[in-house]
Amino acid sequence: MSKVVLITGGSSGIGKAIGLYLNEKGFKVYGSSRNPEKVTDFNAFELIPLDVTDQASVKEGVDAIIAKEGKIDVLINNAGIGITGAIEETPNTEVQKAFDTNFFGPINMMKAVLPSMRTNKGGLIINVTSIAGYMGLPFRGAYSATKGALELITEAMRMEVKDFGIQITNVAPGDFATNIASGRYHAPLLEGSPYRKPYKKTLEMMDAHVDEGGDPGDVAKLIYKIINKPKPRIHYKVGAFLQKFSIILKRILPDKTYEKMLSNHYKL
Repeated sequence: MSKVVLITGGSSGIGKAIGLYLNEKGFKVYGSSRNPEKVTDFNAFELIPLDVTDQASVKEGVDAIIAKEGKIDVLINNAGIGITGAIEETPNTEVQKAFDTNFFGPINMMKAVLPSMRTNKGGLIINVTSIAGYMGLPFRGAYSATKGALELITEAMRMEVKDFGIQITNVAPGDFATNIASGRYHAPLLEGSPYRKPYKKTLEMMDAHVDEGGDPGDVAKLIYKIINKPKPRIHYKVGAFLQKFSIILKRILPDKTYEKMLSNHYKL
């Protein structure tokens, strides 16, 4: 019997790439989108309406799949939003929105699928985080915080649910060629702002990294390997070598040396 997979944010970008690849491999794939009716010419796998920030929407979507398939074997928490700006000039309401989607959204999803997985004595949850979650990046601090928080809560939940046969892991992508930049909240480049020049320079660099990013199919292939592992690791990273290596450097370099390296990278 095919494994049933639910991918949040499955209509585009990394989520769509994962869904396409798993569908080819014989999985029963469901993707979620806040407005699937707006996604035209999409027939690779079934899209269901689901807003990860709305607990009622989450329950309705999860319950519908379980009613139809009897289970959800794999949940992939992929839905996320970007946010950039100097912390001082970023409205708290926008920071809250980022946490609602990137952090509380996955929590809502995990709470919704855990009872069924516990009844079935097994299941796998994969939280798509970010290499940015391993470090505080300038003008991307709120985004780094949301992804770093998800990394840590995964570590805690793994230990809480292991006796039920349920496994949870993180996959942290670097920069990949997706449309995340177009949907990202950008704090405005304010005339007269003390941050205007460095923020503008950093924003241009971030957008270039995404445009020149890797193939989202690489993330999909890693996800497929993880699903087939009997005991997945806690953390996985996928992306350019230097991006993954930056995490190792953070562990071994003195804090101020690492900070200087990041500042030099962003020409700050």
